[in-house]
Amino acid sequence: MTLALLAFVAAAALPVFFARLRSAPAWLLLQAAALAWASMARHGEPDLHAFAALAELLLVRGLVAPLLLRRAIREHGGQNVELMPGNLFVWAIAIGLIALAFQFGVTGGDPHALVLGAVAATVTVALLLLATSDRPPAQLVAVLFIENAIALFETTLPEPWPTPVHLALSAVYLLTVAVGAWLIAQAGPRAEAARQAAEGGGAS
Repeated sequence: MTLALLAFVAAAALPVFFARLRSAPAWLLLQAAALAWASMARHGEPDLHAFAALAELLLVRGLVAPLLLRRAIREHGGQNVELMPGNLFVWAIAIGLIALAFQFGVTGGDPHALVLGAVAATVTVALLLLATSDRPPAQLVAVLFIENAIALFETTLPEPWPTPVHLALSAVYLLTVAVGAWLIAQAGPRAEAARQAAEGGGAS
């Protein structure tokens, strides 16, 4: 499970330093794959609940959400914009927050410490992204990162959440992605029209 956690943290942290908006759906797909890997490692012997959770992770978080996000980014524009402003000050803050979050993982004896460190690191990266970017697509990406961190936190529970809870969380996740993608797609042309109107007014 350790490798799955490291893969999840890498898919959450690396985009902050190197990724552009157009690659955000691919990083969400990698997070979903890491979540599915961690979920199967946690369940041990697969059962009906394990397969249902796996299907939810791969279909909802790994397929539907990235597709909706990709379409929203394409309609909004600015695919080549950096996910987070690329300057040394912000990068230093991000590295410090990740290191601080992983202090949860250095305490000995707790089998869930590394999971909590991964969750904390992902949430802090997402909050930093929310604080440093004013672009709606990047803010939606940060919210989806937090949602995936919540799903990772489930692996620390003694028993998995009941099926109705899983269905409710999946519905909330889908609703978040769908509404966010729709708002972003609608705001794109309006924002461009407002910018052009402002430039025209300034020129006159």
